[in-house]
Amino acid sequence: MKKLFHTTAVMVIFLFFLSCATTKKQSTSNTDISAKWIDKNLQDAATQYKYFITKIPEGVMPRSFTKDTLRTCPSENWTAGFYPGTLLYLYENTKDEVLFTETLKKIKLMEKEQYNKGTHDLGFMMYCSYGNLNRITPNEEYKKILINSARSLATRFNPAVGCIRSWGRSNDTSMFRVIIDNMMNLELLFWAAKETGDRLLYDISVTHANTTMKNHFRQDNSSYHVVVYNPQTGNVMKKETAQGAANESAWARGQLWGLYGYTLMYRETKDKKYLDQAQRIAAFILNNPNLPADKIPYWDFNAPGIPNTFRDASSAAIMASALIELAGYSNPTLAKNYMSTVEIILRTLSSPEYKAAIKENGGFILKHSVAHLPRNTEVDSPLPYADYYYVEAMMRYKKYFRL
Repeated sequence: MKKLFHTTAVMVIFLFFLSCATTKKQSTSNTDISAKWIDKNLQDAATQYKYFITKIPEGVMPRSFTKDTLRTCPSENWTAGFYPGTLLYLYENTKDEVLFTETLKKIKLMEKEQYNKGTHDLGFMMYCSYGNLNRITPNEEYKKILINSARSLATRFNPAVGCIRSWGRSNDTSMFRVIIDNMMNLELLFWAAKETGDRLLYDISVTHANTTMKNHFRQDNSSYHVVVYNPQTGNVMKKETAQGAANESAWARGQLWGLYGYTLMYRETKDKKYLDQAQRIAAFILNNPNLPADKIPYWDFNAPGIPNTFRDASSAAIMASALIELAGYSNPTLAKNYMSTVEIILRTLSSPEYKAAIKENGGFILKHSVAHLPRNTEVDSPLPYADYYYVEAMMRYKKYFRL
């Protein structure tokens, strides 16, 4: 009897641990993307960027690669922070000191931008670079740079409008332009508000997001690119889509800036209206009849000539990263739908059609992005923010599934 009890107990314990192991496996087996697959792509990206390091001149950042020529930019360009930010993500995954050494070398170019009050893009520029650097290797000097950057960005806020000015001089009394991209720069303000206890920085972010939610979005939850306000009264003067196909079209990357931006708003405030907004934007994108099966958007959801027009890998990368975070805040049905889309995007972007071979594409990871088609600027080209959000998406994917 004692032996039988012992045998039964052992069996029960065995079945318990087997059940735990199976449950744990099932929690990640909903995906067909494994840790090994993700790490292989991240390692390829690191190898590519170690080659990239050797091709970038001193004193500048990479901007694109067009007609076999590397285009570069100075530190004040809105894209300047993405290269060191990508290096930091890759260093975080690989612990390769070559990547970190290059980061410290290049990021010094960005330091003076902490006092730049002539741009709304300090979130992109400083939080993607110094924000990641401080997250990985906390340092009082880095914190000071970030706080100064946030305070510089806050000077562009107009209480009458309820927004941070995007384009134009701060003293322009004729018009006050706000672009949907500006939602991305609020993350810097939220970080600084928490770090300093300055409630004003928090309130500016919330007010900007509320005003944008009120005026940028159409009935179908697509977004205009630009809303022009009267800087004295805050009244809307006109709505435009500068980088899209037409004023009433849905410029692809603009829709994804909104998705990412309202997802981070929910993260920082836990206000459900932002979660609802992010999910409405996601529904517009994922249910759009012009979203291809491989989930790489055309440069505009209403672009003329679909399907014979350009795709935008940068929009797909931003979508993947945003949807992973949004899945973490959503019910199981929505989360499954979002992650299914993410997996398709990552598979597609990691295929030879979009992912460059080592030492090709000028050193960039992804091919086939579109910066500004109406101006014929960097069309069907690699772009630093495409690389950044692609790598970020893979890092987030690993964390989501604990791979």
